[in-house]
Amino acid sequence: MSSASPPPSNPSFSMSAYMVPSNNHSYESDDEIASLPSESTTDSDLETLSDDYSDAEAEWRESIEQLELLLTMVLVPFIGKYMGRRCAYWSWTRFMQWKYPVEVVVRSPGIFKGVGAIEAAASL
Repeated sequence: MSSASPPPSNPSFSMSAYMVPSNNHSYESDDEIASLPSESTTDSDLETLSDDYSDAEAEWRESIEQLELLLTMVLVPFIGKYMGRRCAYWSWTRFMQWKYPVEVVVRSPGIFKGVGAIEAAASL
């Protein structure tokens, strides 16, 4: 058999140093391709795959629901309560400084924030 390469359609591409013509993929007959091992997919395999997919999808939806519950039942109320207390302390301090000549000083901001977080979590 003679393996003649097809004439190039664009001469500039055939002259490129990076393009090398290759005849590695030419097969002499279809028998070589037919002799390659193949795996057929049966209906039972497809059902198993779809069952696995539906199980994985159900687990995914369940984990998303758990995350939503965590957010709505724990994190949002805690953060709202903490931020509400901070806003109340700030506004009360501003009111007291405006109404009376009192200076409110927080000696330890870390302890102040920690106590606020503990108070917010106390009733949850």
